[in-house]
Amino acid sequence: MAARSLASLSLGFGLVSIPVRLYSATESAGAVRYNLLTKDGARVKQQYVSEKDPSVVVPRSEMVKGYEFEKDRYVLFEPAELKSLEEGGSHLIDIVSFIPEKAVDPIYFDKAYFLAPDKRGGKPYNLLKAAMLESGRCALARWVWKSKQYVVQVRAQDEGLVLQQLLYADEVRSLKDLDIEQVTPSAPELKLALQLIDQISADTYEPTMFEDEEKKRILAAIDAKIEGKQVVAVDHPEDTHGGAEVIDLTEMLRASLSRGARQPAKRPAKPSAAEVEEVVTPMAQPKGAKRAPKPAKAAEEAVAPVRARARK
Repeated sequence: MAARSLASLSLGFGLVSIPVRLYSATESAGAVRYNLLTKDGARVKQQYVSEKDPSVVVPRSEMVKGYEFEKDRYVLFEPAELKSLEEGGSHLIDIVSFIPEKAVDPIYFDKAYFLAPDKRGGKPYNLLKAAMLESGRCALARWVWKSKQYVVQVRAQDEGLVLQQLLYADEVRSLKDLDIEQVTPSAPELKLALQLIDQISADTYEPTMFEDEEKKRILAAIDAKIEGKQVVAVDHPEDTHGGAEVIDLTEMLRASLSRGARQPAKRPAKPSAAEVEEVVTPMAQPKGAKRAPKPAKAAEEAVAPVRARARK
C-alpha cells in the first residue's frame, strides 16, 4: 500500500523555499484492546453526570470547558473563544539554525515524520540533504501543526530527510531530581565490565531482531479462548530471585564472562509451539495439574554458584 501524504509544506531557510510533502514515519502495530461488558456479555457505555446531581446525565451539547484558577472556581470558555486562542497551522517549516547532528539528546525526541520532495522540489531537496550529510549537521526549525507550535529537528539520511518533533525543556524531567548516589567502581570491576560489554557488542541495531512477544502471547490466548480453551498465568522466574541479596560483583562479572565464552550470543528465536502451550491449556486439563517449570535463565545459571558461596 502506497504511503499517504499528510500535508504539503515548505522547508525554508534564508531565501530558499523547498516544497515538501509530509509522511508519518511510524505505524502503530495496534495494541490489543478489550471491551467493557456486563457479566452477561452486554456492552457498557460511559456517561457524564453532574457532581451536584449524579442522577442527571449531562449530554455533550450542554457541556462547556473551564479552567480552574482556584479551588472549585472556574473561568468558562465558549467554543469560539477557544478557537480564537488556537494558533493557525503553518505550511512553513522555518529553519533557524544548523547544529551538529548529535547535539540533540534523544530524550527530547517526540514523534517522527518523513519529508519527501514535492513538485519542482527534487533538486533543492537533494542539495540540502547532501549539504547536511557532508557537514555532519542537522537543522533546527519552528513549525505549527494542528494548532500547536513545535521545535523540530530536520536530519538527513541517505534515503531522504527526517522531521523529528522535539519536546520542550519543561516537558523533560532531569536525572538530577532523583539524587542518584554516585559510586566510583574499582579498576578490576571496570575492566571486567568492559570485557563483558565487548563480548556481547554489535556494530549495528537490527530492529527485525526484536518482536512484541507479549502481544503475541495475548493474541495466542485470544485464539485459544475462541477455540474454547482456558488461559493460564505465565510464570516469570527471572523476577523471583532475591533482589536484595548481596553478592560479589567481581565474581558475578567473571561468571557472566565465562558463561558468554561457552555460549555465544544468538539471534532471538521465534516462540515455539511448546512455548505457546505454556500460555494456554485445554479446558480438559486435570484440576491441580502442574506444568513443568521453565528452564532457568542464562544469567541466573551463571550467578547461582556465586550466590551459593556468598551464603556460606
